Amino acid sequence: MVEAPPAGRYGARMSNTVKLADVARAAGVSQGTVSNVFNRPDLVSPELRERVEAAARTLGYRGPDPRGRLLRAGRVNAIGVVSGDPLATFFADPYDRRLLAGIARGCDDRGAGIALVSAADDEAASWNIRTALVDGFILNCLVEGSRLVDHAARRGLPFVAVDHSPGNGADVVQVDDRAGARLAAAHLADLGHRRFAVLALGFDVDRRVGFVDCDRVKAIRYDVVRNRLAGFRDAIAAVGAPEPLVWESPNTAAAAEAGVMAVLARDPAVTAFLCMSDVLAMAAIDALRAAGRRVPEDVSVTGYDDVDDAATVRPSLTTVHQPIEDKGAAAIRMVFDGDAEDRGSRVVTLPVSLVVRGSTGPAPRR
Repeated sequence: MVEAPPAGRYGARMSNTVKLADVARAAGVSQGTVSNVFNRPDLVSPELRERVEAAARTLGYRGPDPRGRLLRAGRVNAIGVVSGDPLATFFADPYDRRLLAGIARGCDDRGAGIALVSAADDEAASWNIRTALVDGFILNCLVEGSRLVDHAARRGLPFVAVDHSPGNGADVVQVDDRAGARLAAAHLADLGHRRFAVLALGFDVDRRVGFVDCDRVKAIRYDVVRNRLAGFRDAIAAVGAPEPLVWESPNTAAAAEAGVMAVLARDPAVTAFLCMSDVLAMAAIDALRAAGRRVPEDVSVTGYDDVDDAATVRPSLTTVHQPIEDKGAAAIRMVFDGDAEDRGSRVVTLPVSLVVRGSTGPAPRR
């Protein structure tokens, strides 16, 4: 009969004090046999394995602490994906789902796992990054001056920032967002459009909603937003068109719909909406239809990302294609590959292209 350990203050067994040696003594076997039961059970006969497992259950022993084994091996075989947004965004946002799929593909190639790490506030970010059992980090959705880079650097592990400015101490995977936005706006300008509006992603972490002024533009903290807005403006200025109205909002359908209504109320003559994401663009099409505007006969709409639904929405969405999954896979390669002395200086820039579909057409005659 296996004798249970003494109860704690409130009657619970103190299973956290039970060691492998205690199980071996209770089962009448060597410590090596207990180790084999938990780590290489095929080496132990079923009868002996049951005897050891019964002793472990009675004592409340749940097996060797995997953290100790991982730390001794010097490798966890997992990557931490850090998001400045709530983790639920990874599953709700089509861009983030594709990015995570690319990261997962890269991990599958190496037999590695993924740990999602929340950085919704600085205190949580510091603790979660400091304690995560991972071999490296991929940092997603960073604002300018983000302390996530500092937190990751202090761990001494390789880390890659997605869509972040180079030269901030992190390896970077990005696309040329300014060039991509310029393609979208130039396409509309070539179609004769001269009255533009921009549905922009948030400029800062404050989730502000509304039209922006020059001071707000100067204070943009997201590199993606800064570069896409600059690209739109490049092409608009090149044809001598007026500055676009810019509506800033979170990346949600409701916020985009509110933006369309606000733009049309301020300038009913707008004929082209340049959207910084496909989520905003597809919501804009719905809002324009609800307002009695035909797309593209009355108003043209462009998106950015080329998510799965962009090709199937009606009308199908003209958008800037970026290789989202390739971006995630490239980030994984940078974490696992390369010399330590090169870390913090590598930049991978992936190409973008314009995919012309049914949501854009010639500017209407006035």
